Amino acid sequence: MTLQSIEPKILELIETFDGRIAYKIENDRGESISYHEHEAFQSASLIKIPMIIEGYRQAENQDIYLNQPLTIPRNEVTRGSGVLHTLSDKVFLTVEDLLTLMITISDNTSTNMMMTLLTFEKINQCIQELGLENTVLERRMFDFKALKEGRDNTMSAADTVLCLKAIHTGNFLTKASQERILDIFEQQQFKERLPAMMGKGVKVGNKTGSLRGVMHDAAIIRSETETVYASVLTEDMASEEESRQIISKIGKLIYDEMVSS
Repeated sequence: MTLQSIEPKILELIETFDGRIAYKIENDRGESISYHEHEAFQSASLIKIPMIIEGYRQAENQDIYLNQPLTIPRNEVTRGSGVLHTLSDKVFLTVEDLLTLMITISDNTSTNMMMTLLTFEKINQCIQELGLENTVLERRMFDFKALKEGRDNTMSAADTVLCLKAIHTGNFLTKASQERILDIFEQQQFKERLPAMMGKGVKVGNKTGSLRGVMHDAAIIRSETETVYASVLTEDMASEEESRQIISKIGKLIYDEMVSS
């Protein structure tokens, strides 16, 4: 596929968008197209992508153990997306279970538990070592007090694509960790954005991000012959449905070009 062939269609799509938007789309041959890709956005749940990378890296170093069982402390229970806040504190889950829930259903309780286990310091160190220039972890999920104090989590489209590439290729993680994380991404339950209009012929592993006035998606899209890394971030939009439709249509443009080439 030639990414440049779909760029005019994407720019036409976003021309009338009422809000902030950024994207970066890159294939495994190093070709890329982008728009405002280095601008920092509220990350919402996209921050969970570098978190799972750091989780598996710590497991590789035996700082933590993926099969370690944990209970759910009441002080970690967090509202919003996920299911753990609906369960009793008698449930045992492994570290890998929590990392999986953090991605596949964007569980906020498991995310905050992983922030405690992995530590902010080491997650942010991982962010720096990945070369992410506009990404920082400064607060826990649903910590609106921190938000009022000016502390927030941010990412850019370019940084998100760097994370996706670290999951799929390169040597930041071992091949075994990469394969496990990719498998988790491909079990994603929220597929109403980038993958929504895709059909047969590709495998998609994605991670969404949502807050009021924020809607993102990032995906690794694989066909038999190539891989595409895509990130679309939107913020301050007049309509969340317009954001969802634009993200889905960008995904469809990528898909159509991949399956036709």
